[in-house]
Amino acid sequence: MRKRTILFIIIILMLPFWGGCSDQRSELQEEAKNGLLNLGQDNLKNDVISLDGEWKFYWNQLLEPGELEQGSMNSYVNFPSSWTKYSTADEKISGYGYATYGLSFISAENEILALKIPKVRTAYKLWVNDDLIASAGEVGQTRDTMVPQYLPQVTSFQARQGENEIVMQISNFYRPSGGLLNSIQLGDEAQLLGLRYNGIAYELFLFGALMMMGIYHLALFFFRRKDPAPLFFGLFCILVAVRTLLIGETFFFTLFPGFDFETAYKIQTLTYYLGVPLILMFFRAILPEYFHPRIIRLTQFMAGAYLVVVLFTPTWVYSVINPLYQIWSLLMICYLFTRLVKITRHRKKDSWLIILGGLALILTCIMDIITLSGWINESWPTLLKIIFQGDNNSSTGQLIFAIAYSFLLAKNFSESMEYKTSMGEKLTEMNNQLDQLVVQRTEALTASNEKVAQQNLELERINQDLQRISLKDPLTGLWNRRKYNETIPLEWLRCLRHEQPMALQFIDVDYFKNYNDQYGHMAGDECLIRISETLKTSLPRSTDMAVRYGGEEFIVFLADTRKEEAMNIAQMLLKSIEALAIPHKGSLVKDCVTVSIGVSCMTPDVNTTYEDLVNVADKALYHAKSDGRNQVKYLEA
Repeated sequence: MRKRTILFIIIILMLPFWGGCSDQRSELQEEAKNGLLNLGQDNLKNDVISLDGEWKFYWNQLLEPGELEQGSMNSYVNFPSSWTKYSTADEKISGYGYATYGLSFISAENEILALKIPKVRTAYKLWVNDDLIASAGEVGQTRDTMVPQYLPQVTSFQARQGENEIVMQISNFYRPSGGLLNSIQLGDEAQLLGLRYNGIAYELFLFGALMMMGIYHLALFFFRRKDPAPLFFGLFCILVAVRTLLIGETFFFTLFPGFDFETAYKIQTLTYYLGVPLILMFFRAILPEYFHPRIIRLTQFMAGAYLVVVLFTPTWVYSVINPLYQIWSLLMICYLFTRLVKITRHRKKDSWLIILGGLALILTCIMDIITLSGWINESWPTLLKIIFQGDNNSSTGQLIFAIAYSFLLAKNFSESMEYKTSMGEKLTEMNNQLDQLVVQRTEALTASNEKVAQQNLELERINQDLQRISLKDPLTGLWNRRKYNETIPLEWLRCLRHEQPMALQFIDVDYFKNYNDQYGHMAGDECLIRISETLKTSLPRSTDMAVRYGGEEFIVFLADTRKEEAMNIAQMLLKSIEALAIPHKGSLVKDCVTVSIGVSCMTPDVNTTYEDLVNVADKALYHAKSDGRNQVKYLEA
C-alpha cells in the first residue's frame, strides 16, 4: 500500500510537466527588451529560442514592414499574451479588433532559420525582413472582411547578420480574446519541424489510443447493456480523441486546411461541453453511492442549454459565454475532487486506480481551462508559464484515466476468471459427488421400486381378493346381490343385441323360519351352505349364475335358455335339494328340507326390461308357495 501511495504522488507531481514541457528549453533564456532581442553568439543550429518578451504593439493598425515608423505605437507588450490585458490612452482593449506586433532580433551571421508559429487568434500575416513568410486566414479590420483560421506551421527564412525585423498582423472578431497565447520559436528548421512532428505524433498517439479505448468500451456496453458505465466512458474517450485533433498542433487543419473554422470550433466546443456531464455520469454509474443524481441532472441540463446556444449561434456569440461554462466546469471539478477524497477515506476496494486516473484528469483539465481562458499573464512565475503553455493536457490526463480504468477492468476480469475457475472446480467436485449420490440414490430407488412392485403385486392380489369377496356371499360362496345387480343388466343387453332368450329362477327354502326355530341358526347356516353347494354343482354351464339373493332366497340366471330347458333345470334342482335329505321336522310339506321355485323366460326387446323378467319369476314363486310348496311354477313374461 505504501508503494502505491509513493507511486501515486510521483505520477501526480509529474503530470503538469508531461503536458507543458515537451517543447521547452531546459534552461532560462534572455527575453526581448523594448522590441529588441539580441541573440548574441547563440548557436541556433543546436538551440531553439522563444521570442518572448517586449514586442512593439500597434492597436487597431495593420502595418506592413517599413510602416512601423509611421505608425503610432501604443506601448511595448509582453509576448505571448492576449491583448485584452492592455489598455490604450483612451480605453481598455477589447477582445475584438486588430493589431500589429513588431520585434527585431540581432543575429551573429547570415543563415537560414525558421519560425515555429502556434495557433493565433484568429488570423495573421507574418513578415521577416520585408518577406511575407506565413499567414493563416484573412486579416481584416471587420468581422466581414476577415476569415478566421487555426494553422500552426513551421516556415523558414533567410536571416541576415545584424538586425532582423519581424512584423506580425493579427485580427480577431470571433474569440473573446485576441492575440497569441503561445510562444513563437526561432531556430533551425529541422529542429523546429522535429518539435512540430513530435507534437503531431504525440497527439495522433493520443487520438488513436483514446479512440480505440472508446470503441472498446462501446463494444463492452453493446454486449452487456445492463451496465451503462462503459457507454459513458467510451463516449467520453471519443469526445476527447476528436478534441485532440482540433487543439494543440491542430493536425485536423493540416489535413483539411479549407475546413470551415466555425464548424470546427463548434465541434471543439461541444466536445468540451458534453464531456463534463459524461464523466460525472460515468462516476455515478460505477460509484452511485458517492454522486448525487441531482448534481448529474444539473450538469446534463447545463450541457444541454449550452449545446443549444452553440448549435444556433455564431462563434463570436457563444464564445462570450464560454468563460461561464469554464467556471461551471471548475465547480464540477471541485465536486469530483471532494467525491474522490471521500472515496479515499472509505478505502473502497481498488478505488486507488480510479482515484489516480480521476486526479490526473482533474489536474490536466484545470491546466487546459487556465491556458485556454487566457488567465496567464506576465506576472506569473516563468515555471508556471512554461507548465501552462500547452492546451492539450486533458487528452493526456484522459489517457492516464483510461489506462487506470482499463487496469481496473483487467483486474476485475482476472478476479472474475479466477472466481469462475474456482467455481468451476467446485462445481466439478459437486457434480462428482452428485453423480455418486445419484448412483446411490438410483440403487436405493431401484431396490425401493422392486419392493414397491412386489407390494403392488401383493396389493393387486389382495384387491382382486377383496373384489371377489365383495361380490361373493361370505356364508355360501355364491355370488351376492351386488354381483347380480352388475351382471343382469349387461346380460340383458347382450341377449337383446343377439336376440337370445334368457331365463330366471327364483328359489325359496320352504318353512326356513321354522327350521331355524327348530334347529337353531347354526344349523340354518349349514343348511344354506349345502343348498348352495348343490346349486353350484348342478348348473350345467359356466355361463349359468347362482346368486344368494337374500336370507333363504336364491336366484339362478340362465343365459340363452328357453322355457323347456329352464323348467328341466328347475326340476333337477328341486329333486337334488330334496335328495340332500336334510331333516326338517318343522316343515308342513315333508320331513326334510325342500324348496319352491318360480321360473320365467323371455327374449329381450326394446319395450321390456330385465326387471319385467324378475317380477314375473317372483310371481311364479309366489304361486308355487301358494299351491303347497315343494314344486316348480312357470309364468310367461
